Amino acid sequence: MKRPGRSTFSGFPAGKVRFTPIPGPFFTDLLPEIDHLGELKVLLYTLWRLDRMDGHLRYLTRADYLNDPRLMEGLARRPEEAAQALEDALERAVQRSALLRVMPPGAEDPEEELFFLNTARGRAAIAALRKGAWRPDGLNHPEISLEAERPNIYLLYEQNIGPLTPMIAETLRDAEQTYPEAWIEEAMRTAVQKNIRNWRYIEAILRAWKERGRDEEDRRDPQADYRRYLEDEFADFTEH
Repeated sequence: MKRPGRSTFSGFPAGKVRFTPIPGPFFTDLLPEIDHLGELKVLLYTLWRLDRMDGHLRYLTRADYLNDPRLMEGLARRPEEAAQALEDALERAVQRSALLRVMPPGAEDPEEELFFLNTARGRAAIAALRKGAWRPDGLNHPEISLEAERPNIYLLYEQNIGPLTPMIAETLRDAEQTYPEAWIEEAMRTAVQKNIRNWRYIEAILRAWKERGRDEEDRRDPQADYRRYLEDEFADFTEH
């Protein structure tokens, strides 16, 4: 039975979905010992976010956790309670040695503490930091949040065009091999704006961009472009 106030998961979307690698020892050594939901959430979030960063020396700051609204809402509903829940979860992860916490030399504010995953690379980064051989400068440390990832084309289709049937899913997979994903997303948005919600129209837009050049198409007058799709070669693909 669904509990009041809880949303349900609609399922993993079809097609290409980005995966987050999780080291095997997380399951064999850590997971059986973790007995606190907040700690588990923070550790999984850390693995997810570090994977989406660049550079060899990857770390998170306390602000990185605090500034992600969805993470904080998942820890507690009220902001002050969420902040305390985060502190508790981080402390548990540090005490368990799943995360390593270090204060950069010369820093005094707790907000400047860095959190590394307890890996060989994380341990080496802390050693270099303490020796003065490396200092965090904010480079390769982009703002990332659970809201940042764009839905893939399968989810966009299902949300804006129509049901994702097996045939449509196969068609979208073929399209992924032919056109850039950003083109497919933009063509879907164009179809929605024109209120012509069918794949043949979207595919016609993509073909035109590929054959005539995306930049050339973008310079066209929007109203003339609309009439061209309705009255010219794509007229058979529209639904009234």
